[in-house]
Amino acid sequence: MILYRDERCVVVDKPSGVPTHRGWADDDDALLQQVRDAVDKYVYPVHRLDRGASGIVLFALDKEAAAAFSGAWDRATKVYFAITRGHPKDQTIDHAIPKAPNEERVPAVTDVKCLETFGRYALVEARPRTGRLHQIRRHLKHISCPLIGDVRYGKGEHNRIFRTEHHLHRLALHATSLTVPHPDGTDLAVTCPLPPDLAQAIESCRAAAARAQAARPDST
Repeated sequence: MILYRDERCVVVDKPSGVPTHRGWADDDDALLQQVRDAVDKYVYPVHRLDRGASGIVLFALDKEAAAAFSGAWDRATKVYFAITRGHPKDQTIDHAIPKAPNEERVPAVTDVKCLETFGRYALVEARPRTGRLHQIRRHLKHISCPLIGDVRYGKGEHNRIFRTEHHLHRLALHATSLTVPHPDGTDLAVTCPLPPDLAQAIESCRAAAARAQAARPDST
């Protein structure tokens, strides 16, 4: 689970389905508590991931480090991998969204790059420049390329296809890279590989697309 640790911070790989913090239901499996138990000390979450997403989460190990990371967060580079329905163009999505439910819209910007296509779906790289609630998920919906496995902003038909045909039962969003100024003056850079379920789903999509291509009359 631990990807990196020094005297000021710890970076972990959050599994899909695990909340970053304890919610209203007082989740016993919250990542925050798991990390505290693993390092045997109090930790301070610098940011959070949606419960359904997986990948990099940064925790500070003291209040001063937490303040330093938070103060530098607008200079952080965050990279996510996502599987979408549809093939988005390489673009910068500049679309304001609410900071929280029932609040005014605030600026939100995400850079999107299509890395690979397979049939009706695509592997996408998303780099959010801002950190709004459900930003990547909302922005992908805004450009009509919803995220697979997203029960709120996605399409149920395609979520079902991925469950039944590609055995993916989660949100297809993974935080794969983080670079952020460290309190010691250097840059902290961490990467996190795709988890097996997402990697398997991508391979399954590739195989399905290859079979569909081979079955076309003009493929020979």
